Amino acid sequence: MSASPTLLYARLKAPPKMISGYSSVCLDLRGLNCPLPVLRTRKMLARLASGDRLIVECTDPLAVVDIPHLLQETGDTLERQEAMNGLFIFHIKRGKG
Repeated sequence: MSASPTLLYARLKAPPKMISGYSSVCLDLRGLNCPLPVLRTRKMLARLASGDRLIVECTDPLAVVDIPHLLQETGDTLERQEAMNGLFIFHIKRGKG
């Protein structure tokens, strides 16, 4: 018996063209520097359905400014933001896009 997938964990050089069947995607952007984390986040958000959630993990300190600013532009929601030991985690809910 197979359960429906609810989380996709991705360490991607380039986001896939389409993601379906998932309600949450975790995007591992550790080690990437500005502007790559915000650009990859934008690309991944464009591929998600309204209401899906994206969890972005990165180590770039500028992402603390860039990602919330991106979400203001796109209309997506920053549900939670965490920082620990140089790792920044953003929990994003996809808007109507």
